[in-house]
Amino acid sequence: MLPESVNDETRTSWATMMRIKGISAIATNISVRTIGLMAIGMLLASAVWGAAPQPAGNFPMISIAMDKAKGPEDVSVVIQIFAALTLLSIAPAILIMLTSFTRFIIVFSLLRQAMGTQQMPPNQILIGLAMFLTFYVMTPVWQDVNQNAVQPYIEKKINSEQAINTALTPIRKFMYKQIREKDLALFVEIAGLKRPDTPADVPTMVMIPSFIISELKTAFQLGFLLFIPFLIIDMVVASVLLSMGMMMLPPIMISLPFKLLLFVLVDGWNLIVGSLVKGFV
Repeated sequence: MLPESVNDETRTSWATMMRIKGISAIATNISVRTIGLMAIGMLLASAVWGAAPQPAGNFPMISIAMDKAKGPEDVSVVIQIFAALTLLSIAPAILIMLTSFTRFIIVFSLLRQAMGTQQMPPNQILIGLAMFLTFYVMTPVWQDVNQNAVQPYIEKKINSEQAINTALTPIRKFMYKQIREKDLALFVEIAGLKRPDTPADVPTMVMIPSFIISELKTAFQLGFLLFIPFLIIDMVVASVLLSMGMMMLPPIMISLPFKLLLFVLVDGWNLIVGSLVKGFV
């Protein structure tokens, strides 16, 4: 303790010195502890290094080697594995482009924009609904593929080339029903092919893009029809607000409840989903 006669400047200097001593003591304590921990770690490491080696049989060993194939069947198995991995990597694109998923997800997205509900329903719900509807629509096609192509190939009744050609038959039949003649003629002309006489004469690489743009056009047409009733509601609400002088009030705040009411009263989900699914039957 300092006497009361000491001035303020001396008291401030004394307090600063005591703080410096306290910090020095804490730093010294930390340094001692750190050195102690380092010494313990070094002792443990030396004990481990100095211990006798464990038997090699107690640890698993992973090795990658390249050996000569004993026969053509070994090479074919490796090629099949690479083909399966490649197919798995492009499976999402196949699901989206070669099925009814494209039409479903585009119509649902346009419906949400027409209603003006922002992110309701969320993207996860729309994508999940579109996927399950796709499974529902494509189930007969996949059952045909499994029964006539996959299972005979697993049972080694047909080879891989025959399995691929057999699997493409129901898929091509499904796509051909949805293709517009104008879209098919476009890609036939671009490919420089002669006019096909039967669907079997159309190459798969020509049928796939024709199917995709046909689905896009159909989806946008359905989306346009969905926009019309909701657009009428927006125009009526905007006209009423303008006539009442409420120009600062956003029309969407008033029209959204009426859109939801209309959609619920007409059972919109039942009508839309039913129309979409029946379009593939």
